Amino acid sequence: MVRLTRIYTRGGDQGETSLGDGKRVPKDDLRVAAYGTVDEANAAIGVARGHLSGNAADMLGRVQDDLFDLGADLCVPEDGAKGERAGKEPLRVTAAQVTRLEAEIDHMNESLEPLDSFILPGGTPGGAHLHLARTVVRRAERLMVRLARAGDAAVNQHALDYINRLSDHLFVLARQVNDAEGSDILWRPGANR
Repeated sequence: MVRLTRIYTRGGDQGETSLGDGKRVPKDDLRVAAYGTVDEANAAIGVARGHLSGNAADMLGRVQDDLFDLGADLCVPEDGAKGERAGKEPLRVTAAQVTRLEAEIDHMNESLEPLDSFILPGGTPGGAHLHLARTVVRRAERLMVRLARAGDAAVNQHALDYINRLSDHLFVLARQVNDAEGSDILWRPGANR
């Protein structure tokens, strides 16, 4: 468990921060941008979760825990100091977390009609917030892919799989939430010409 006794350290006042392996990097480093955007996605999911209850809120609670795992994974480069700081192995996203998302997607999708059109982001407040969270997750994914493609910045493949699956999960969950009230909004191509 993490224990925080001080919230500010003044260590970042000069525009640098520490990664999980202790390495100092600029705050605008691509790795920091990636896990910062994962944190932003987690906050957006928290807002969506506030509009939901039951199984949907429970699934999002598990996702929020996973996103903290993902942030911890990203803040310790795979090819870096191995996160052995304080004698601990780094926390990594696992295949089991990806498999759980896939199972939840499949289960939710069973009750939904196939799509004949793209869906506009919106619908119920919960559905709209899920769509917004989905777009933040996609931005995090783009940053993670960019980081993985950087020559010296290895990224856990399961982390990449997880973030890709998560946007699908949020999309299907938004559909399920909106379907309960019949409020998915379909795109009408060229409707306003």
